[in-house]
Amino acid sequence: MGSLSVSGEVATVTVEKIGGIDETTVEVPPGVTVLQGRNATNRTSFLQAVMAAHGSEWASVKGDADQGHIEFSLGGETYTRTLTRTDDGVVGSGIGLLTDPTVADLFAFLLEDNEARQAVERGDNLREIIMRPVDVASIHRQIRAAEQRKEEIDEELDRIASLKRELPDLERQQADLREEIAETRDELKRVEGRIDERDVDFQTTQKNRDELETALDELQATRSELKRVREDIQSEQESIAALRNERGNLAVERSGLPDSPDDRLESLDADIERLRERERELSEYTTQLQNVIEFNEELLSGEHQEITDAIDAKPESVGDITEQLYKGSKTTCWTCGSRVKPARIESTLQSMRDHLQETITEIDHVEDNLDELTDQRDEISETRARTQELTETISEVDAEIERRQSDVADLRERRDNLSARVEELEDRVTTLRTEEFDEVLDLHTEANELELKLDRLESERDEVSEEIADIESEIRRNDELADRREEVVDELIDLRSRIDRLEAEATDQFNEKMADLLDILGYGNIERIWLERTDTPDGPVVGSDDGVTGSTFTLHVVRSTECGTVYEDTVGHLSESEREVTGLVFALAGYLVHDVYEEVPFMLLDSLEAIDAERIAALVEYFAEFPTYLVVALLPEDAQALPEEYTRITDI
Repeated sequence: MGSLSVSGEVATVTVEKIGGIDETTVEVPPGVTVLQGRNATNRTSFLQAVMAAHGSEWASVKGDADQGHIEFSLGGETYTRTLTRTDDGVVGSGIGLLTDPTVADLFAFLLEDNEARQAVERGDNLREIIMRPVDVASIHRQIRAAEQRKEEIDEELDRIASLKRELPDLERQQADLREEIAETRDELKRVEGRIDERDVDFQTTQKNRDELETALDELQATRSELKRVREDIQSEQESIAALRNERGNLAVERSGLPDSPDDRLESLDADIERLRERERELSEYTTQLQNVIEFNEELLSGEHQEITDAIDAKPESVGDITEQLYKGSKTTCWTCGSRVKPARIESTLQSMRDHLQETITEIDHVEDNLDELTDQRDEISETRARTQELTETISEVDAEIERRQSDVADLRERRDNLSARVEELEDRVTTLRTEEFDEVLDLHTEANELELKLDRLESERDEVSEEIADIESEIRRNDELADRREEVVDELIDLRSRIDRLEAEATDQFNEKMADLLDILGYGNIERIWLERTDTPDGPVVGSDDGVTGSTFTLHVVRSTECGTVYEDTVGHLSESEREVTGLVFALAGYLVHDVYEEVPFMLLDSLEAIDAERIAALVEYFAEFPTYLVVALLPEDAQALPEEYTRITDI
């Protein structure tokens, strides 16, 4: 969806049976909203409901319900989503604010288990997280395809340039032929006029006179027929030239279409079906894993007391006297009935959460590949259909050209027969003539020779004209090809610089915001925390379609001693508070680089207990500059440090 215009709008969130919430309606005005309360007061459940309203899948149904509902009203629009518990897990339905919540989950919804936020502490590949919304491998495939198109266009432009050099000589030859044809026609017209002017009174016997007049009449009629046939030949040649031009335009369009072999389409269909099956398997597995995690989280937070009581009531779960002595600091494991410290269960849950996030990431990659392959298949299908249509039209034009060429051949044969008949009649007249006919007969002979010459010249002209028409048809493509080449070059420039621009902007945003917050928060001996981008490739990155190597992001920590000595430290030596702030700033850099604020009006913050209250207040004030709505979950003692003008919600 596009950028939302929600300035001054109050967002209304109605939640039923989500997380630990039974039913609630909360109004969130623009600016900072503080969810103030102790643990287990449904603050995180409300944040997850807001995420679900945006289209995220990170929400759970209340333990005693089969369905949960979220209704989200903002900017005059209402979005409704339903989460349903099924045998295969929780399934979401309805329309959220976002078509794809991936970027929001990564850079706007900064809860405790947010991947971008935790990247610093876990030592994750920071560049991979920042660049995840960008299909880098696809960009490099596009670069290679664009380079190939540019090379093909350059070859075609070189061929057209060679044809251009041939064209002037052909045009001069055509002009010379036209001039000679015009002169010959004028001469033929003059001779035919002189023949028409003659009215000879033959001084022969009546028999010879009748025979001669009959021969002369037939000769005149044959010449007229010959003239008509020549005109028909010329008309057919002009039609053929027009059809050739049309065919050339159709062939140009067809040659400009990319190849779409059957085996590639079959391969795409097979790959799409394979990816869809993989997506179904991963989705089912993710749902099951999320249900297990949600159940354990609810059990650990005190819900499902009846299950805990039932386990504790079993004799085999009582344990030895040592277990009973430490009973107050342990909880019951529902899978085996033994009592363990909650931290051990929490550690196992965190590992399961990490695995769940990895699985969801894999699903995202599968969906991206599926979308790309589907687009390729649709494009190939459309290209094949257009190619078939052009091929059929070209075949029809070829058939029409062939038919007209056959007509021309028949007409030329007719012309040759008539020319031969003219010669026969001239010979017949010669045997019957007297001296008084000499001039007329000479004129007929001269006219016949001129007609033969005219036929030869017109045939040569037609051949040259066809060659010129073919070359001009190719030359007309020059501007189109030049425009296409310019578009391809612009595309190459954009593709080659897109990754570099995003990486550079990400490091700049992180370094700028980190410097601001270090100055604002005043972390003792930290001089600087900064992100360095190294090993940037100079040209196209070499890699397969599935893996592309690129730049490396390295996080540096610079400290100073009391005596002023500056030295480089490691991320592992940062305090928990310093790591939390660094992780949040890294997520903020991704939020700004990918313009998340244009599509996602909300930013959510949770689990800030590692940071002291005054620094939380300064951090919230700094982050509030960027989203339209900033919702922060805080303990009461931490919330006291925030300004009173912030909206506070204490009952959910």
